This record gives sequence, C-alpha cells and structure tokens, in this order.
Amino acid sequence: MNASVEPAAVTATPARPDKRRKPLPKPLAFCARLCRERPLGAVGALICLLLLFTGVFADLIAPQGYNAINPIDRLKAPSAEYWFGTDQLGRDIFARVVHGARLSVIVAFAATTLSIVISAFLGILSGYFGGRLDMFIQRLVDGWMCFPDLILLIVAVAVLGPGTWQIIVILGLLFGISGSRIVRGAVLSARQNVYVHAAQSMGASSTRILWHHILPNVMAPLIVLYTTRLAAVILAESGLSFLGLGIPPPSPSWGGMLSLDGRSYMFQAPWLAIIPGIALTVVVFGINMFGDALRDMLDPRMRGGSGRYLARVKRAIGV
Repeated sequence: MNASVEPAAVTATPARPDKRRKPLPKPLAFCARLCRERPLGAVGALICLLLLFTGVFADLIAPQGYNAINPIDRLKAPSAEYWFGTDQLGRDIFARVVHGARLSVIVAFAATTLSIVISAFLGILSGYFGGRLDMFIQRLVDGWMCFPDLILLIVAVAVLGPGTWQIIVILGLLFGISGSRIVRGAVLSARQNVYVHAAQSMGASSTRILWHHILPNVMAPLIVLYTTRLAAVILAESGLSFLGLGIPPPSPSWGGMLSLDGRSYMFQAPWLAIIPGIALTVVVFGINMFGDALRDMLDPRMRGGSGRYLARVKRAIGV
C-alpha cells in the first residue's frame, strides 16, 4: 500500500518593508558631508552666511544708520546702550560695522564676479585655441603680473579716482587677469580628454565644445577661485581704504575705520580699531576656510582616492 505524500504547505512570509533611508537632496547632502569631513570649512561657511545676512539686512539690524551723529555720546566705551561703543562724532560703531559688512558684500561679490568672468574668458580663449593667441595672451598676463598688486592698485585709483564702482572695476581687472592662468591650466587638462577629441572629429563647433565640454569641466576650479578671490578682494579694498585711496568717507569701510578713527584715537578709544579689525579678520578667516574645504571636496584626488573616484578607478582596471 503506497502512502501518498502530500506536499507540505508553504507559508508565505510577509515582505519586509524597505528600511533604506531616502537619499538627502544634494544641497543637504553636501552640507552634511561638509560638517562631517571639514568642520572648519563648515564654520567658514557659517561665517560667510552671517556676512551675507548682515549685508542684506543691515537696515533692519542697525536702523539708526551709520552716520547718525550724537556729539553728547562721543567716544563712549562699549555698553548695553552702544554695544561696540561710539566714535569721536558720537556715531554708533555697531551700526557702522554692520553697514560696513554691506559695503564689503557689494564690493566683494561684484569685483569677484567681474574677475571670474575675465579669468574664464581669457583662460578658455588661451587654453583651448592655443597657438599664437595663447602666446600673445600669456605674455600680456606675464607683463601684468610683473608689477606688484599694490602699485597697480595705487596707479589705477590715481587715474580713475576713488569710489565704489571704480574700486570694483579695478579689483575685478587686477584679479581677473592674474587668475586666468589657473583657468588656462584647467582648460589644457580638459582639452586632452577623449570626448573632446570625439566631438571635434564629429564636426562639433568650437562654441558647442566650449559650452558643453570645456566649461562644465572647469567649473570646480572656477568655484574655488571665486571663494578665494572673495577674501582677497575684501582685504584689497580694506587696504586701499586704509591708505585713503579706497571708498571715501563717510562710507563705513572697515579699512577706513581702521585708518581714520582707529589710528587717531588708538589709546584713548582702542575699540575704534579693535572691533573693525576683528570683523575683518573673522570674515577673511571664514572665507579662506570655506574655500579650502570646497577645494578639497570638489577635487576627488584631494580625498585620498576615496568615494566615487576610487570606484571609477577600480572599474577601469577591472578590479
């Protein structure tokens, strides 16, 4: 008698819910990675955001204005009424520092944007086309860089005169021409890639190659150059104002506050020089730290061969 063997009932196991976290948006993921890998860079980014916020909302932060004169309260030390004290005319130093941040933001971003446009134009033109055009542009850049920056600034200000827009144009030209050498090196490296040669062999125009293949590959150096130029422009503008060649008073330039009020009343009211100096130091430090962190994060070779760069290398060698 053959006993029939019935198959055992198979119980279906319920599907487990997918517990994988959804990826963060790219800006949030970048901020998280910045805080995790480059804490000093995150502090620098916070300082840059604070500078930008202060410059944009200066009228709300210090509504009394930067040139409100009150002779009764002249040379008051920092207190609850005047957080940063007052100057020899009774003007609030806190209001002048806040509005000086707005002036620094305007000059820094305008001059740096102009310099990046000039650097990108000259660097791409010189690096991509090469030949006699490259030699001509580079010899002009060499001649420009032979002169000290301060001498060029003084001569340019003496010709154009002091003023906000004159300083923006002068600093934009100064840093734009010298920065074109960095962009040219990035363009020379990108021009040797296979896809550029493939586009050229398919008959793509130079404009299309520059816009779709060269420019996206030099954006990382341009972004890093932009952040480092911000700090250099702020320092240059403060140096010119300190020498009396920058933005004329009563505009609250940090360099002008150090020169006019800070030196004259250095011992009687030291806060006139200390507070603008601290503001200038903190801002330049923050921008430099953020620029260094941005350079390390955008260049995969600066991360020790980790992440997607290492994965691409392994795939290329078949590991």
